[in-house]
Amino acid sequence: MLTTQRKEFHRRLATSGLLTQQNGVPSNADSDNKASRAFAKGIAMRLPVKLKEKERAAAQSLGSWFEEACRKFLTAAFADLSHLRPGSWQFFSGTDAKSIEVFEQYKHLRVLEDLARTSPEIAAALGSDYTIKPDIVIARETETDESINAHKSIVNAGVATMASLRRANGGVPLLHASVSCKWTIRSDRSQNSRTEALNLLKNRKGRAPHIVVVTAEPTPSRLASIALGTGEIDCVYHFALPELAEAVADSDNDEAKTSLQIMVDGGRLKDIADLPLDLAI
Repeated sequence: MLTTQRKEFHRRLATSGLLTQQNGVPSNADSDNKASRAFAKGIAMRLPVKLKEKERAAAQSLGSWFEEACRKFLTAAFADLSHLRPGSWQFFSGTDAKSIEVFEQYKHLRVLEDLARTSPEIAAALGSDYTIKPDIVIARETETDESINAHKSIVNAGVATMASLRRANGGVPLLHASVSCKWTIRSDRSQNSRTEALNLLKNRKGRAPHIVVVTAEPTPSRLASIALGTGEIDCVYHFALPELAEAVADSDNDEAKTSLQIMVDGGRLKDIADLPLDLAI
């Protein structure tokens, strides 16, 4: 049940030492920003977990812990949707993260990578923008003919000989989704996700994967820096959107209220619980 899995997600954030507080300021807040502190506190008081009083961990640790918490949530939640999105799925993150060239839509990038290794001049000309290793990768395995023909005869040796999903065609797993995890958002860092998303779109051959961002950033103005735009990113998902919405509604910050409403009404910002269902599309 998504309600239970969402609570477990928040519990994991708190018990892992990721979502903590120091002198009453939650670890996802910018301690130098009044609005950030207020909204982070507003979220924390509405979550069904008690934050430990603890010094904030290093930024690198926070990022890797957040990735792992998101991966565990998505793995569990997506498994419950097998009746809506059947298939064999794999979830990678952290040390198991995969570069995109191991997937069907991007396997041609291996050729570019091999060329770049042979010559400094070629490497300089090609650059390295095409080499991407998303924070979380969701991949779909190819299907055997036996699986495809499970209910009735659909494929044989003379038909669908280039279909990517068919294992008999010698394909590799397909990149279903790229999930960028941002514990917090700073204006300079928000562009990294946009650049990565743009490269995923322009370098693909075949269907584009889902490209999303998950964040615990409490400030609407900073969320807007990545949620609003031209659509390289499908959507931004907040780790506690209803709680953030209530915290903002209880404030006297009209700008934050308007900004948050625009993102939510425009379908650019959703809750973490919406993500598994959106990935099932």
